[in-house]
Amino acid sequence: MKKNYKWLLGVACASAVLFYTCKSVQKYVTQYPVQRDESGRILVDMHPDPTPKSPEEEMKHIYTPPGYHLQLVAAEPMVSQPVAIAWDGDARMYVAELNTYMLDVSGSGERNATCKIKLLEDTNGDGLMDKVTVFADNLLMPRTLQPLDKGRLLISLTYSNSVFCFQDTNGDGVSDKNWLAYENNGINTNNLEHQKSGLIWNLDNRMYLTYDPVRYTMKGDQVIPDTLVEGTAGQWGLANDDYGRLFFSSAGGEDPAYLYQQNIHYGQFDFRDRYDPEFIPVWPIVTTPDVQGGLGRLRLKDSTLNHFTASNGQSIFRGDKLPADMKGDLFICEPVGRLIRRAKVTNTNGKVTLRNAYDKAEFLASNDLNFRPVNTITGPDGCMYIVDMYHGIIQESEWTKADSYLRPKIQQKGLDKNIGRGRIFRLVHDDYKPSKVKPHMLEETSAQLVEHLNSPNGWWRDNAQKLLVLRGDKSVVPALKALAVGGGQLARIHALWTLNGLDAMDAETFAIALKDKDPEVRKTTVWIGEDYMKKDAQAIDLLAKMSDDASADVRFQLLLTMRFVNSAKSKDIIAGLIKNYPNDPSLAASQNTYENKIRARAEQLARQKLLNAQSAKLVAAGSLIYKQLCFTCHGTDAKGIISNGAGMIAPPLAGNPDVNANAPDKLIRILLYGLNGPIRGANYADAMPALGGNDNAYIAAVISYIRSDFGNKGRAVLPEDVQKIRDATTGRTKSYTMAELDGVRPILGYR
Repeated sequence: MKKNYKWLLGVACASAVLFYTCKSVQKYVTQYPVQRDESGRILVDMHPDPTPKSPEEEMKHIYTPPGYHLQLVAAEPMVSQPVAIAWDGDARMYVAELNTYMLDVSGSGERNATCKIKLLEDTNGDGLMDKVTVFADNLLMPRTLQPLDKGRLLISLTYSNSVFCFQDTNGDGVSDKNWLAYENNGINTNNLEHQKSGLIWNLDNRMYLTYDPVRYTMKGDQVIPDTLVEGTAGQWGLANDDYGRLFFSSAGGEDPAYLYQQNIHYGQFDFRDRYDPEFIPVWPIVTTPDVQGGLGRLRLKDSTLNHFTASNGQSIFRGDKLPADMKGDLFICEPVGRLIRRAKVTNTNGKVTLRNAYDKAEFLASNDLNFRPVNTITGPDGCMYIVDMYHGIIQESEWTKADSYLRPKIQQKGLDKNIGRGRIFRLVHDDYKPSKVKPHMLEETSAQLVEHLNSPNGWWRDNAQKLLVLRGDKSVVPALKALAVGGGQLARIHALWTLNGLDAMDAETFAIALKDKDPEVRKTTVWIGEDYMKKDAQAIDLLAKMSDDASADVRFQLLLTMRFVNSAKSKDIIAGLIKNYPNDPSLAASQNTYENKIRARAEQLARQKLLNAQSAKLVAAGSLIYKQLCFTCHGTDAKGIISNGAGMIAPPLAGNPDVNANAPDKLIRILLYGLNGPIRGANYADAMPALGGNDNAYIAAVISYIRSDFGNKGRAVLPEDVQKIRDATTGRTKSYTMAELDGVRPILGYR
């Protein structure tokens, strides 16, 4: 069947080149004086001026610890509503712009395909971007950026499950060629806030993202999907550390960091005490008028945000031009609170936990109501970069409806008037100067790229490895083998993964690396063993010897590596690890969680087989939607998620009498129009958004799945049932309350 890619073909024609020179600013701006208490904490600004400020004025309102400063890298009109940045191998910065995001309080025109990806350059080495080209235009809210080689850039767009590749073939900074690198025509109708992000190239040469239940590898010009056994999670943002550990965040679930105990490839697993309750409160320095959910999310004393509600844009700092104690720390943006959290990451006998680096304070905070940090990232110069959308509204239109708590607050402050701006900052420190060495990796030989695997800056190591794998140049295999056994710790790790990515791992190097003195190198080699066993069946014998490794991390990775081997030997290794190391925190807990979920899935499939064909199809579709969207607030087990900040996020669905009711009218009405207010005497932290923009089959599928799993016994709901409720409620725009629903007579004759 012929495919219609006309919108893609128009990109090159619509692209244009724009040159803009940033006005020079003083090296560090002087911050405005603020009042502080006796401990030195900044007192909350109770009467902030909501008027948008110039970039220089804005920087005077952003506070960082002593010694740290912000430098402006780019601002409007060079960039407009930026949400993500990434550099190619020559340190040219791609910027994804959501130019149609919340241009008014109703989100009008949000789905117009008029967004851009820009390419910024610093041509004179002063650290300021002074040249910009429109790399790609006429896009529907681009969300992810993954630069490759040869002028290629992978992107994903909102409401699409596919991955596109855009290429500049003549070096003018404008894409003149594009194609579908991965085609998935499944319609993604999730709310804008529940769409995929990330697409980061991780240490293991796989690209990971949020929401879509896959990870990718690159083969030529095509993206190859690998389905994840349990799907993925997270919302806006995805981070990785020097050793390939992934960190997700969930704004909807009000969970700033989760699913970092094991790679998502092996299933979802967490510890409940991965951080203590003191990690959840946030400490803004400005009153927070525009918070979804109302007063329950605010401190009564000063009306500041009392816990994470919009955690996103996280990254692990991996550079070398900021203080050494910052390396390996997790930074999490909270745009509703106008702040960035710095978290210390601690590994205790294989269990990873987080704590706030400061006592009842944040690393960075602003009293400018328009400061909206949405992304952080380590740059080629060894510093950290912050993407500030500098936008008045930061909540999607489903939560700013006429009957919402949020809309009048936005309008009272005039926040809906601030559109079309945006800033990108560099974080610097008095004791360190950003590197002025400009990378030219795209032109370098493969041998030169190998040398960068020893860089102290993770950005250089990552990009050198990625380019080597993309090139597939095996002439450097001898150099990589030498580095894998004789380089520094991180160089050895990158060399091993590069060998694996080139399909050049050999038995000798593998055996030597398993005996490395460093546990992280041994863990890496055991991780690689999952791939290597496919080409050398005897490798499992070497891996079995790692069962008594001195490191709990190595032992845990061995269990994970054996999880999908499904042989008698692998099962014996897993059983032996759990038996011999009962005090390892992750072994039994992770394996039991995985096996319980596999068992629950089998039981659900068995129940589906008892349904007629139409109902079974609806339940299967609803299962996927639930695991991509609904679990964020209701939990993977539908028993709800408890937020340390404000009780339960949303009502439990498991065993819920309203879910199991003979007539599903209430559920259909809730999904079509949303639900506000207390439910059965309980108040919840968030409102249920309307999903009525989806078709009848979508609504029927979600409800059918919820009513047939989690111990629920309700019958399936059909698309024609949803249509009956639509017809009966024509013209309705407001969300329901539970009291109103209780008074509505059911019209569906379920018995």
